Amino acid sequence: MEKNQDVKNKIRSNREFMKSTFAKERHKSDQQKQLPQPPLTKAPMSNTAIKLSKEFSSLIKEPDYLKLVQERKTHRVYKNESITIDQLSFLLWTTQGIKEIRGNNYATVRPVPSAGARHAFETYLTVLNVEGLEKGIYHYLPMEHSLEFIKSVDELENKISDSLRGQTFAAKAAVVFFYSAVPYRCEWRFLLESHKLMLLDAGHVMQNLYLSSGAIGCGACAMAEFDQELVDNLLGLDGENEFIIYISPVGVI
Repeated sequence: MEKNQDVKNKIRSNREFMKSTFAKERHKSDQQKQLPQPPLTKAPMSNTAIKLSKEFSSLIKEPDYLKLVQERKTHRVYKNESITIDQLSFLLWTTQGIKEIRGNNYATVRPVPSAGARHAFETYLTVLNVEGLEKGIYHYLPMEHSLEFIKSVDELENKISDSLRGQTFAAKAAVVFFYSAVPYRCEWRFLLESHKLMLLDAGHVMQNLYLSSGAIGCGACAMAEFDQELVDNLLGLDGENEFIIYISPVGVI
């Protein structure tokens, strides 16, 4: 009985988390306290970067937006085919690329909406079958629209499957997108409301990944079931100031 009540209490608490608390908020955010703003993006972690193209017009296989929306669906089966680095560039740009920087590095404008233009995410990739790229873990640098190679990993496919709790289909994709949250980037402005806002924003990113994948003949699969500790360790994240919140493999369909 105590366990049942504990579950009910947690459900009630989670439902409250889904509600808006802006009208009740009485605490000042760090922005209101005029504390320094956190960086708009994570600093590069290596000295080498792979510059990506923004020439996308020749990549589009399905230009009909209405058809893309009507036929949008989750794909868990992929052909054993590579994607090009330009196709990968397109997917990165349409989900987290930077179109404009506003003010004195105050905010970025991107292809997806974000509460207060905070864009509290970083994009990591496990590259498995991308032409011209070594298999391994990469990090997207949206300011430069480039990729940095982080590390190679032995038995990468197995480690992807393990981190996704045995969902082996993901490791058969050409690439797996891992979206991390950098919470303070949003907490600085929205404080206690920020955590719900970041989860809403993650949905905007994923929908763009779905539609952009469809436009180039690929498919995606949004995944929220994973082993938090394993996936954060795989990508070298501390699990507190930065951690994975959303994942999607992308492959040719």
